Amino acid sequence: MSDLFERGMQVRREMFGPELAERAVASASDFAKPFHDIMTRYCFGETWNREALGRRDRSIATISMLIAQGKELEIKMHVKGGIANGLTVEEIRELVLHAMIYCGVPASFTALRAAEAALAEIEESNPA
Repeated sequence: MSDLFERGMQVRREMFGPELAERAVASASDFAKPFHDIMTRYCFGETWNREALGRRDRSIATISMLIAQGKELEIKMHVKGGIANGLTVEEIRELVLHAMIYCGVPASFTALRAAEAALAEIEESNPA
């Protein structure tokens, strides 16, 4: 395995948890393996490791872009990653509210549902 792939897997483990990161790659079909390889190397290994923006800032940017595109599944995943990268629940709520103005109510409502689901899953896995 390349160094870039391993660096990408480390980011995925830290953001989404080791179990999910490993399972996503290990369970990929033959058809999907090249996709996961490229995504791991270039998205997480290269882009998420660039030094000009930290992971927290990249999470803000990523969640914002996903809200604008209405990508509910990915918003949910990156809300969890954003929490792992240091975002607070209040900051995520503000991203959703801010998106209401710039992306519209439907996009922000999609994000609201995804964020609430992600935060509930985090709460279930980490009861106080």
